[in-house]
Amino acid sequence: MQQYNFTNNILNLKVKKSPFLVRTVMFLLAFSFFVFPVLGVIFSITSGSGLHFGYFIAIGIFSLIGFYTLRVSLWNTYGEETIQILENKIIYEANYGWFKDGKKETLISNPDYFSVQAGYEEDNESVLVIASEESKIESVVKMPTIQMEELIVILQKNKF
Repeated sequence: MQQYNFTNNILNLKVKKSPFLVRTVMFLLAFSFFVFPVLGVIFSITSGSGLHFGYFIAIGIFSLIGFYTLRVSLWNTYGEETIQILENKIIYEANYGWFKDGKKETLISNPDYFSVQAGYEEDNESVLVIASEESKIESVVKMPTIQMEELIVILQKNKF
């Protein structure tokens, strides 16, 4: 599976989906972090214990953990990075499928493209780095090193 697409100076990098069982467990875990604390509070109130301030703290903490778990689950299912390469700047955006991060603009003139090994050495995976003297952008999407080298050749050919 090719994890990149480069057209009209827009680079899309797609995350390789994690195994179905892992994604299912992650989504169920995220769902339970949201639902079980609320159900616990409802059960506690109906059993006559009353409403306590600690319930709101617990719901808040578990909701934050649930949101983070949902975000990781969505990234491992629908994750995609969009990098728009313009003449003197690069616009980066992470897409989680159900929502997107804010666009980040970085001023880069005469960008240099290279890869950095990511993960275990035997996995032969790397991430894309776009750098200049002013700043640097490092991708999060891991790709096989062979695909990354192909992508770097394409990006080098299409420099401004």
